[in-house]
Amino acid sequence: MPLYKTIAVNANTTIWIWKIEESYEELLRGIIPTEKCLQRVGSMKSDIHRRGFLSVRQLLKIAGYEAEALFYDANGKPHLRDGKHISISHSFQFSAIIVSDFPVGIDVEKQREKITIIADKFVDYEFSYLNESELVRKLTVIWCAKESMYKVFAAPGMSFKEHTRVIPFDLGENETTAWIHFKGEVRKYRIPFLEFEGFSCAYAIQKCEV
Repeated sequence: MPLYKTIAVNANTTIWIWKIEESYEELLRGIIPTEKCLQRVGSMKSDIHRRGFLSVRQLLKIAGYEAEALFYDANGKPHLRDGKHISISHSFQFSAIIVSDFPVGIDVEKQREKITIIADKFVDYEFSYLNESELVRKLTVIWCAKESMYKVFAAPGMSFKEHTRVIPFDLGENETTAWIHFKGEVRKYRIPFLEFEGFSCAYAIQKCEV
């Protein structure tokens, strides 16, 4: 069972990260997917997406939840039936969940050169402190930060480029701060981040809750 990493963020919040090395059949073992889960995974054309989906169900099991404990609202945001908050991410061979008493978001992304090509779609203010040094890694952290904030805020119409800001950070600090400014609302978040095996992971915790 390749549980890759467990992070106890605080007394109320835990992260579990899975490295996807098993086959689809191996990932089915020990879990009881709902009929809806099986229909959803059956509709996926990519093998890595199918295995990513099942690896999340394995992480849920480690966190103490059966598949039926997870449901999605009309906006596609995941929820747990016991009232705790959850966020989910998977990218290539890694998946992650974060479970907390408070609203939280998490994102995992592979560090790839192509992010420099699409940077102007999600970066505005951050260009003021970015340079060629460690550009791919920093852009990946910025994307993860913005995606994790979006997963907490979950407001249709919010733009990463126009409505989010990530303050300057050093990769060795493993944490930054970011804001959402959207329709008169201002939210400030702690954004801890980590890197492993060519991947970045960031998670968002609203400042007033820590």
